[in-house]
Amino acid sequence: MNPAIDIQSLKKSFHHRFSIKPDSVALNEINLTIQPGEMVALIGASGSGKSTLIRHISGLVLADKHSHSCIQVNGQTVQQAGALTSNVRDLRAQVSLIFQQFNLVGRLPVITNVLTGLLHRLPLWRTLLQYFKVEEQQLALQALDRVGILHCAQQRASTLSGGQSQRAAIARAIVQKAKIILADEPIASLDPESSRVVMELLTEMNQKDQCTVVVALHQINIAKKYCTRTIALRGGSVVFDGPTNQLTPQLLRDLYGSQVNEILSLSDHISELNITPLSIPHPPINNTIESQHAH
Repeated sequence: MNPAIDIQSLKKSFHHRFSIKPDSVALNEINLTIQPGEMVALIGASGSGKSTLIRHISGLVLADKHSHSCIQVNGQTVQQAGALTSNVRDLRAQVSLIFQQFNLVGRLPVITNVLTGLLHRLPLWRTLLQYFKVEEQQLALQALDRVGILHCAQQRASTLSGGQSQRAAIARAIVQKAKIILADEPIASLDPESSRVVMELLTEMNQKDQCTVVVALHQINIAKKYCTRTIALRGGSVVFDGPTNQLTPQLLRDLYGSQVNEILSLSDHISELNITPLSIPHPPINNTIESQHAH
């Protein structure tokens, strides 16, 4: 079986235009292999390279040209030596990105935002006309039901709260049927209850849908709660890759030095809720689907 994600010799530098400053190294010879079905936390202080790494995996950012960098998903090359492969569009369909900023189109209904998860499968004319079949709309409604915001299907996305917006983004990933989920600090701007729901939903996708999940986090205690493996970055390099329960406060101090305060000072606001099981209300979906089409 091919790895879900395979990264070899990934190097990324940013050139300072109109400046004599040397190039900034964002990622320095990253070598990682993530197997199908793993749930991995990506931790590090601000500027450590977490977001940059996630964007490289999906091909949104290119590695340094003429480097030996190579990134593969499910055994197929996304980019090599700083150049995308010709079939990158098909490969991106296998990867779903969930951002801190949600990336929803505010003026469009929530259901339309969720249906954009299907765009990679549709012909261009249907994409331009936003034409979706009834069975595709039902698929989106079922995804919204699963994440607990079916009642928001016809609202403009701009009316959603932060937690609801992130659930809509997860519903979009469900509709996409991607087998790799890359979540870039998905709970950074959410309240404790919304954070809990989002992390539980990602865990559910990992366990029930057999998705490989890589989630960038600031809070180490949340990584310990939900992820068995943690990859820690510092200054663009991997400084730890192993079982999350091995990340003791002393080891974190050894890895991060003075930067450790930024990581350890963030409380585990999910545990403060003192709630363990996920409980999302699920209204009867058949009746709701009928009512949505009645409009």
